[in-house]
Amino acid sequence: MPAVIDIRGVHRIYESAAGYTHALKGVTLRVERGEFLCVMGPSGSGKSTLMNTLGCLDTPTSGTYRLEGVDVSTLTDDELAELRATRLGFVFQSYNLLPRATVLRNVMLPLVYSDCPVSQREQLARKALASVSLPEQYFDHRSNELSGGQMQRVAIARALVNDPAVILADEPTGNLDTATGNMVLRTFRRLRDEGKTIVLITHDAEVADWADRTVHIRDGRLLTDEQERALQAAHPGTRSAT
Repeated sequence: MPAVIDIRGVHRIYESAAGYTHALKGVTLRVERGEFLCVMGPSGSGKSTLMNTLGCLDTPTSGTYRLEGVDVSTLTDDELAELRATRLGFVFQSYNLLPRATVLRNVMLPLVYSDCPVSQREQLARKALASVSLPEQYFDHRSNELSGGQMQRVAIARALVNDPAVILADEPTGNLDTATGNMVLRTFRRLRDEGKTIVLITHDAEVADWADRTVHIRDGRLLTDEQERALQAAHPGTRSAT
């Protein structure tokens, strides 16, 4: 069975009036089904570019990216849009919920862009919300009536509703206090236990400790464990400061 994510020798170079920016430099990464992976790095390290690449929101300048064995470079724009809608779930730091829509409507939104029959959308949304342990009494609340932790759980449910191959989470606890953030991370762990594949981007070492495996990115390159240990030995305290 192919890895859920398999990227090899990926480079991403941006051109602007100021010149060229080499955001990713030969990144190779494999993520297995049911793995909870954390990508950790400081601001400007390339982790957001990597997330956009994994989410098929950006295209590598060179190298290959296979999602569930499919080379995404061979897909048309319409096929990429369908892949993002059905095989990838996104969770953001700022939640990105519709503030005046109910919780149920927010979670049902991705189903509008799929072939899911209207009659099944609410049932699937309720199932997704139950999987993140949001009490049913909140389903008819508007999202702007919820706490930060509740909004993030709704965002996770929205990412789950299409049963994606991968959940991509970009600094999902960045706007939350420690206790609420840990609640969200426990949700990710429980989803991992249920077989979901999760890739989480963070700069926070304590968040990274929740994952099965952590890879470090700096200056557009993924570091080996040995390189990261050597960096920590040379610059004590760097990890906690990123």
